[in-house]
Amino acid sequence: MNYRLLGRTGVKVTPLCLGTMNLGGRTDAAESHKILNQYIELGGNFVDTANVYNDGRSEEIIGDWMKSTGLRDRIVLSTKVHGRRTPHINDAGNSRWHIVREVEASLKRLKTERIDIYHIHRPQETTPIDQTLRAMDDLVRQGKVLYLASSCFAGWQLAEAHYIARELGTARFDVEQPQLNIIDRRIEQEVLPFCRKYEVATICWAPLARGRLAGTYTRGGRKIPDGTWYRAQNKSDFPASQWPLMEGVDALADKRGVTSSQFSIAWCLSVPGVTCPIIGPRTLDQLKDNMGALNFELTADELKAVDALNPRGELCRDRNLGAVPR
Repeated sequence: MNYRLLGRTGVKVTPLCLGTMNLGGRTDAAESHKILNQYIELGGNFVDTANVYNDGRSEEIIGDWMKSTGLRDRIVLSTKVHGRRTPHINDAGNSRWHIVREVEASLKRLKTERIDIYHIHRPQETTPIDQTLRAMDDLVRQGKVLYLASSCFAGWQLAEAHYIARELGTARFDVEQPQLNIIDRRIEQEVLPFCRKYEVATICWAPLARGRLAGTYTRGGRKIPDGTWYRAQNKSDFPASQWPLMEGVDALADKRGVTSSQFSIAWCLSVPGVTCPIIGPRTLDQLKDNMGALNFELTADELKAVDALNPRGELCRDRNLGAVPR
């Protein structure tokens, strides 16, 4: 396994981070433990979750797994705060009130004394970033959190947070978690250049665009099968304009002799400034397939072919794909 440095933290992580949004939801506890065990066996050491995933059940499953296996110190553990947890008016967002409350709840569910990487899951205009940073910095000083992180911040928001942290003398965001895939390349415009310049690690979610770049919907016909994320969202079809890019990825993968999902993840791994994509397998077979993306690198010609499907820094819209839901 060729590990990658997590920005300037000095911590080394697997090139593929294990996302756990499915754990405790569409993936039951038994299958979840199998996925976690297999990920470790394949050399993985980076696990990402959030306090809102399946109403906290994802964190609980990871906590149970770490306690039963004794593997807590084998992994770099990432979780998040921001989303609403209860109907209480203040139980959401990036305020000190919410952060202090939720970090304790996450630590309890995870059955651990520390969170290695603690993300602000989304920016919030109504809470000044200095309040958020001071609250997060206190957690670092208390030893409850090791490194601070953001998620889905725009370039200007990252810059604001960076310079306010420097002005206040607080811990800064050392990791950003944005969306990146062949469909949505917008972070190549400002977010990735900022992160490269200031040594902010990037762990990118949705490398398969909710399965659209995995061949799930294109191979065997243009349809949305049962058991897929889009079927679970009660979507019955994609607009006709969305299919060419997806089928173009399938063709490139076939030419290379790999699966569409492996090709799409390998593309994310090739983007300058990306530390590691986050894979989110629902099953053990999906995990094994996704990890296969580490066995090859895309050629210059393949990267040019992807650019022809969707140019650098672009979000494919009606011209060939349609906007990507978040």
